[in-house]
Amino acid sequence: MKNSWIFILFLSSFLYAQHKETLDSVKYYEDLAEANIQINKFKNALFYTQKAIDYAEENKDPEAQAAQTLRLGKIYFDLKRYTDAEESLSKSLPLFESLPPTIQYAEANYYIGLTEVQNSNYKAAKTYFNKALSINKLLKIDKTIDLINLQKAIILRKENAVEEASLLFNTIISKPNSITLNNTKAEALYQMGLVELAKNRINLALNYYNNALELNKNTQNLEQKSNILLAISIAYEKQLDKSNAYLYLKQHLNLKESLALLNNEKLGIDDYENFKESQRLDKEAKIYKQKAEHEKTNKFSKLINILSIALISILSLLSLSLYKNNIIRNKTNLLLNEKNNELVIAKEKAEKASQARSEFLSIVSHELRTPLNAINGITHLLLEENPKKSQLHYLSSLQFSGNYLTTFINDILEINRIESNRVELEKISFNIKQLLENIKNSLLEVAIKNNNNFELIIDDAIPENLYGDTTKLSQIFMNLINNALKFTKNGSVTIRATLLSFQEENTAVSFQIEDTGIGIAPDKLETVFENFAQGSVEINRKYGGTGLGLTIVKKLTTLLGGQIKLKSTLGKGSLFTVELPFEVDKNKEIKKEIKLTCDLSLLAIKKVLIVEDNKINQMITRRMLESKGILCEVIDNGEDSIKAVKENYFDLVLMDVHLPGINGTVATQKIREFNSKIPVIALTAISLDENREMLLSYGMNDVVTKPFIPEEFYAALVRNI
Repeated sequence: MKNSWIFILFLSSFLYAQHKETLDSVKYYEDLAEANIQINKFKNALFYTQKAIDYAEENKDPEAQAAQTLRLGKIYFDLKRYTDAEESLSKSLPLFESLPPTIQYAEANYYIGLTEVQNSNYKAAKTYFNKALSINKLLKIDKTIDLINLQKAIILRKENAVEEASLLFNTIISKPNSITLNNTKAEALYQMGLVELAKNRINLALNYYNNALELNKNTQNLEQKSNILLAISIAYEKQLDKSNAYLYLKQHLNLKESLALLNNEKLGIDDYENFKESQRLDKEAKIYKQKAEHEKTNKFSKLINILSIALISILSLLSLSLYKNNIIRNKTNLLLNEKNNELVIAKEKAEKASQARSEFLSIVSHELRTPLNAINGITHLLLEENPKKSQLHYLSSLQFSGNYLTTFINDILEINRIESNRVELEKISFNIKQLLENIKNSLLEVAIKNNNNFELIIDDAIPENLYGDTTKLSQIFMNLINNALKFTKNGSVTIRATLLSFQEENTAVSFQIEDTGIGIAPDKLETVFENFAQGSVEINRKYGGTGLGLTIVKKLTTLLGGQIKLKSTLGKGSLFTVELPFEVDKNKEIKKEIKLTCDLSLLAIKKVLIVEDNKINQMITRRMLESKGILCEVIDNGEDSIKAVKENYFDLVLMDVHLPGINGTVATQKIREFNSKIPVIALTAISLDENREMLLSYGMNDVVTKPFIPEEFYAALVRNI
């Protein structure tokens, strides 16, 4: 049997060492403690019981913590470490008091009573025994009543209340023998023997002792047996029967020696001291760790370092994922060329790999927007609070890095939208001349900064009103014209729009963006439209950029049914030609775009409801609004936002799309059931599965994408209020 327990202990210890994190639980540590108790390894039993207590405390499980603290006290009691036992048992009482009454609560009071008896503090012991008795009566449990009455009778005997003690002892003795009662009944017989011996009724005392010894044979209580043997020896000595007195004394001494060896085997003094020292060191380590963490959170410079590291880590993750994706794509293409007979299977694998990549990059890009919004927002707020000159450089660098990463994420998400066939083309009527004029005006500042002559030439033969997707067209022209202005200094950039063909209601237009900038080397012309292609490392360092702009231009041009061509001479300039088909709108008149000036004074004293569950985003949005004199109220879920709009007046609602409970779109739909006028602006990190039109269909008036640019954010507020 002992060998079996040794094997169980070895196996449990091995599992603990190899798989601690997956096996951690109160039951796991409790089983290890019980296994060690069975083989008298009480140092290990104490260790694993303490681990069970710590685990229960960390996981906020007061019921398990109370039970394991009681268990630790009982182990100490069995080892006769009564001070430690009382300390542990006392700690368990407040935990049990916070829970519904249980038999373990009664047991904790009973064992504290036993420790008080050992310390001769009988008054306190009776209090605890009475408490245990009342709990058992409440729970209608009577199997422990005899144990409690036995201890109360022992106290009465020691206080010389012999008659009351004898009455309780005889009540227990009179009960029928049973396995559960034999030990208690044997102790009552032994105690009655002591009472009779004190009255000098030796024969009566010997009768009680012998009956107690007979019952003890069935209990295996060696300590009780040792006490009975000593009492019999004393009784015979009083009768001057030296032979029997010596015989029973010898049995008592032999048993006492065996018990001493057994107790020493359970927990030697060195094991006990080592265990207590390890407990002390663990406690000091926790205190030191808490102190170190507290100091760490109070240092401003560490915040900057953490934010910088976060930006670098995010950028590295995205770059690594794209790099690995390119490797996978190249290997897949090679496999397709080499194995024509497996074309169908290979095609399915390639599609699955592409889908997995798109979903991965979409999830990463989407999930990075919320922390990036916090980084950009905190940086914006710190810059507005007049930072020290020594901090301004770091904050400006952080703002630049945040904006760069925002553009990088947006470009990646746009590429994934296109490649995943999740881009829906709009077909609206627009004025092509007005569109190009607006784009030119928006980039005039870049042209002036680089001292460039900036010219727009439009063929009069081009119909003014065409059908097309103005958003995609703007992306194409903004990327190409911005690149031309950026890579040209003290030169000229010319935009030409020329009619290629016109047949009934269809037309084709050629757009040329020509510059006199640095040009592109001949060996780079074939790769310039690929991901991260920028000509050279030196160009990237000098002019910046993500290297994804031309990739997006090429994909959008193809999506619109057109084509793009490139001619370039290194050191002399470049010419990009985009040819696109359009339908002509002959009937509809295009209303001129009315531009609203962003007068932030219009926002003063307006009342805005912020519905956002992220605490950092709550703080940033509130601070940005309050800095413009806006009154704010913050709610972290959709249900409460509906109630707030119904019961209070707000000028505008900023609604996060992803909320606990019902999401922002459902909340907006319910608000529209009783209030159709209040402006609702969606705040969202738009993913592949979301688009502006979808969100507006739920009743929202506008969409601001996270991480939002402060100027665009304020402009949206003015536009809707």
